[in-house]
Amino acid sequence: MTHWLVRFGYDGSAFAGWARQPGQRTVEGEILRGLVTCGVAARPEAARVAVASRTDRGVSARANALTLDSPLSGPALLGALNGISPEIWFTAAASVPEEFHARSATRRVYRYFDSGPVRSFADRVNAARLFSGEVDVRSFGRSLPAGRSPRRRIESVTLTRADDGAVVEVRAPSFVWGEVRKIVTALREVDAGRLTLSVLRRALDGRERLALPLAEAEPLVLWEVEYPIAWEVRWRGPNRRQSARRASERARQWSRRLVLASIEE
Repeated sequence: MTHWLVRFGYDGSAFAGWARQPGQRTVEGEILRGLVTCGVAARPEAARVAVASRTDRGVSARANALTLDSPLSGPALLGALNGISPEIWFTAAASVPEEFHARSATRRVYRYFDSGPVRSFADRVNAARLFSGEVDVRSFGRSLPAGRSPRRRIESVTLTRADDGAVVEVRAPSFVWGEVRKIVTALREVDAGRLTLSVLRRALDGRERLALPLAEAEPLVLWEVEYPIAWEVRWRGPNRRQSARRASERARQWSRRLVLASIEE
C-alpha cells in the first residue's frame, strides 16, 4: 500500500462544494463513491482520503490536492481516478511518507476573476497592497478556531487587468473561511468610495471591524497548493469522457454568448 499525494481540479459549478452533504452532489462524495468502482481502493474508508483545501459551493479548483492510500502504481492511479467523473481531473501524483498530510502545504494561491466594473484600478491596487504580512482576519473571514490568535499571514494580494475587470491573486500559507471573497469585496468597496484606505488599514490592524459581504463564489479558483516535493507522475491529458465534457461546455458557452448578444440587439 502506498500513501499518495495527488493534485486534482474540478469545475465548482457542478458541485455543492467539497464536503459531503446529505442529498447533495459534492466533490468529496463523488470521489469517495468512485474509489471502489474505479479500482483505487477496496472500500472508501480504506483510502483514508484527506484534502488540502475545502472549497465552498461554486468555487472551482485548478490544483487542489489530496492524500489517499492505494496499492496502484502512479500511472495506474491517475488513470483510475480520472475515470471517476468528467468534471474532476487528476493531474499529478507523488508517493509521500505515511505521516504526510495534505493540509501541510507551504502555500495556497487563489485567483478571483472579477468581471465587475472597475472605476479606479489604481485605488484597488493601493488597497491590495495593504494586505501584506501579519493581519487581523476577523473582518475578512469566519470560523476562526477558538483560543487562537486572529492574526494570519498574507504573502500578497495582487491585481492584473483583464478585458472586463481584474484578476485578483491572493497568496498565503492558509486561509480562514470566506477570506478571499471578503478581500475582493473590500477592494470593490474602496473602488466605489464606500471604504477608505485608513479604515481598511485599521481593520487589518484589528482596531476596527468591518461588515463585508462575500463576493460571488463562481469566479473564485483555487489556483495552486504548493509543497516542497516533486511530482513523480503527471497526467497525460483528458480521457474520452473528459474531452467530451469540455467540448460540450465550450459549445454551451458559445451558444449562450450568441443568445445574450441577440437579446441585447
